[in-house]
Amino acid sequence: MDIAVVGSPEFTLGFQLAGISTLYNPEGEEETSQTFRNLLNTKGVGIVVVDSAILSTLPDRLKERLSQSVTPTVLGIGTEEDTTLRETIRKAIGVDLWK
Repeated sequence: MDIAVVGSPEFTLGFQLAGISTLYNPEGEEETSQTFRNLLNTKGVGIVVVDSAILSTLPDRLKERLSQSVTPTVLGIGTEEDTTLRETIRKAIGVDLWK
């Protein structure tokens, strides 16, 4: 399973330097939404790392699909507070590790 990264070129650069080659730098809301729809239907991707700023701009219905997706698992990281990782872990093991 591959790891895919979605974000600005500055966000994806560090992942590229770490050896991840599946990178997406969508421009605009429609291209970003289409990128996530495509990733949800891609069999080889197991984890999608996304800038939390981008994740917060997605339509609610798409965010819901992403949060419920097991494969790929979508993880929002960045400077904005995001509970995606927390909720994913809670769903997977049934315990809130942050409490």
